[in-house]
Amino acid sequence: MKISSLNRLPLMLTAVAGLLVASGCKQENKAPAGDTAEAAAPAKKPVVRLVYVNWAEGVAMTHLVQAVLEDRMGYQVQTTMADVAPVFASLANGDADAFLDGWLPVTHKSYMERFQGKVVDLGTNYEGARIGLVVPADLDITSIEQLNGKKQALNETIVGIDSGAGIMTTTEKAIKEYGLELKLVPSSGPAMTAELKDAVAKKRPVVVTGWKPHWKFARWDLKFLEDPKGVYGAAESIHTLTRVGLEKDLPDVAALLRNFKLDDQQLGSLMGAVSDAEDAPEKAVREWMKQNQALVDGWIPKA
Repeated sequence: MKISSLNRLPLMLTAVAGLLVASGCKQENKAPAGDTAEAAAPAKKPVVRLVYVNWAEGVAMTHLVQAVLEDRMGYQVQTTMADVAPVFASLANGDADAFLDGWLPVTHKSYMERFQGKVVDLGTNYEGARIGLVVPADLDITSIEQLNGKKQALNETIVGIDSGAGIMTTTEKAIKEYGLELKLVPSSGPAMTAELKDAVAKKRPVVVTGWKPHWKFARWDLKFLEDPKGVYGAAESIHTLTRVGLEKDLPDVAALLRNFKLDDQQLGSLMGAVSDAEDAPEKAVREWMKQNQALVDGWIPKA
């Protein structure tokens, strides 16, 4: 039988009403939408606080670990740059969680002794580090003992970094041990490399407080001056240091930090990428992560 359009309308309304009732009946046995969303929401993770000094390797490693924690482990990360003394004090006071650039056994020995029992050493993240006095490779001296003979050409100056750095304390000791007639001038890591860049470009003599790993050795032809008195010590290692209690409070973060290790090639490429990126280290480290995915995967603790 053919139904007119007018007669069809009540039937359609009745059908729609039936669907709505049926739909409403199905919802009765479900939890309210708000409760479902709340139950499904993961627990909020605490902020991880990383501190670092404005040294090339520390900047690069800190931003890399920040990206791993944020992108791969779901943490929020707060980074703070400071001089060495405040960095160690913040770990000892529990105001920061981790510092990735502890040089041992020589450079940061005094800080480790001062804060003994208040700072935890999670082990090395880079082997074969060293500090000393660095000059252009074509400067015709090979030893710290020969610096006085170049003092006028060097403007009686050793270009240093931030005054609280361990290498600055060691260099003051070297000046006394070798009887150097040069003054150590504090600056910063970036200021030191800027002075080095200018000197190399103009082919003028310069001596700086230097350390390896650092991208400057890949960019310019440089050399460490020999240290026959052993003031700067032998090769060192870079250690990951944390506040007391981090392993208990955030075991997966501590596990990542224990697993985090780089060799010379890996750290060199990371530092070069960050240096070339200038003011965008976050972008540089994430691109590096993509290119070194298997390495990064190996750091992340398994659930």
